[in-house]
Amino acid sequence: MRTQVAIIGGGPAGTLLSHVLRRAGIASVVLERQSRDYVLGRIRAGVLEWGSVEFLRANEVGDRMDAEGHVHDGTRIAWAGRDSFYIDIKKHVGSQFMAYGQTEIQKDLYDAGDRIGTEIVFDASDVEIHDITTGTPHVTYSANGDTARVDCDYVAACDGYHGVGRPTIPHDVLRTYEKVYPFGWLGILSETPPLPDLVYCNHPRGFALASMRNPMLSRYYVQCSLDDTVDEWPDERFWEELLIRLPEDTRDEVVTGPSIEKSIAPLRSFVAEPMRYGSLFLAGDAAHIVPPTGAKGLNLAISDVYYLSRALIHHYERADDRYLDNYSDMALRRVWSAVRFSWWLTLLLHRFPDQTEFDQRAQEAELEYLRSSHFAQASMCEQYAGLPFET
Repeated sequence: MRTQVAIIGGGPAGTLLSHVLRRAGIASVVLERQSRDYVLGRIRAGVLEWGSVEFLRANEVGDRMDAEGHVHDGTRIAWAGRDSFYIDIKKHVGSQFMAYGQTEIQKDLYDAGDRIGTEIVFDASDVEIHDITTGTPHVTYSANGDTARVDCDYVAACDGYHGVGRPTIPHDVLRTYEKVYPFGWLGILSETPPLPDLVYCNHPRGFALASMRNPMLSRYYVQCSLDDTVDEWPDERFWEELLIRLPEDTRDEVVTGPSIEKSIAPLRSFVAEPMRYGSLFLAGDAAHIVPPTGAKGLNLAISDVYYLSRALIHHYERADDRYLDNYSDMALRRVWSAVRFSWWLTLLLHRFPDQTEFDQRAQEAELEYLRSSHFAQASMCEQYAGLPFET
């Protein structure tokens, strides 16, 4: 098989990249190690920066998002059991964000791929990348008991943290940076009407978040120990703990109900540099992980696709490689900005096991400063809504 770009990973980053390239007349093949149903069953993020919204619209995969997604002007923060305060993103920076689940975006991308003939090989195992520095790279994989080979010009590794893309870069070239947080998030999905706003809570018992996926699908989280298991958190215990941590002006609005999904996710920050080696490009979780506090993971994957698709389109349409040559630096500037913001928000809103009384008072002073300062809120809003893409 011969194509221009071999894409490893059929999640949002890989399928969006393939879709954008195909619309520009650039051939690609997507290799996904799981089945289509498995990918569609993964529960992931649900908050889109406005730049992500506009990029999906520009590539004609935003119709259902616009019909079913929920646009927000701001978010609420509460701490120490006090009433929440509203941070007005639209007022401060003239932007908004949208609640629309990653699972729904994945459905939209697969449906769009079906319409335009995107080539995706599901259940592709034993994927290996070869000759990435020779100018004639190729990828091999197994499917249906056979071994196949894809010759290509470039390889885009959109295959997540555990994929084969990043380990292909030699150890003496690859640099990694990591911070592991000493707690996790227990999250549930419930077919109940969500709160009108996203609500972040810093409570003596730990962090809590009220979020949404659509008008009849709520997503709630509570901070928990990394040693906890889902079995230790029946629905009754979860709802009781969530309501304790939510502020009084919010908890009476919560509609409880049976959970339809429940999971515990550890929190960490991870960055790999560079995001290009020879003809190999990293995108999405293959290159970076952020704690979900800042809602940046999916948005970083989309921004990587923005930069990489633009670079490949300029290469093929204009014989201009300046964006290819600068892809890693451009993408990493945005990555580190999002990593810093997510780290700051995580420190601000969680209770740490080794937190001293001094740490706690300093944290409360920073929350009070954020509540009372127009400038502090404007800074947070600019980063939460998403900085513009580099030109």
